[in-house]
Amino acid sequence: MTTLDTQLCTLNDVPDGGSNGFVLDTDDGRCGLMVIRRGNGIVCYTNSCPHIGTPLDIQPGKFLDRARAHILCTTHGALFNIDDGLCIAGPCVDDHLTPIATEVRDGAVFVDKQTLPTIWPPLAPVPTVEDL
Repeated sequence: MTTLDTQLCTLNDVPDGGSNGFVLDTDDGRCGLMVIRRGNGIVCYTNSCPHIGTPLDIQPGKFLDRARAHILCTTHGALFNIDDGLCIAGPCVDDHLTPIATEVRDGAVFVDKQTLPTIWPPLAPVPTVEDL
């Protein structure tokens, strides 16, 4: 049984009808996530194009096309349904974004950090003065 016990954000962090991006550390790297809000409901996917794995957002946290009807991949212009992550246009037609299970409780969005995929390697340590 999975437990959605890691708070990703609050509903207020994602504008109604809009989107935002978040990054969580995993055991072996980082997982970028996108959250799209409609009222009190949200959908969440990994921030990774199924075609070549690049981040989807054209600007940090901006994942939707101008009409806010589809998720837009900034790399090749692929369009994805918001509700099911299906690619309907672009080089990865019929592929899906990777959905992430979420739960909204008391105005906060929770995920199960243990089940998140690693989509980016860990960051290299920042050098200190002693390293120079």
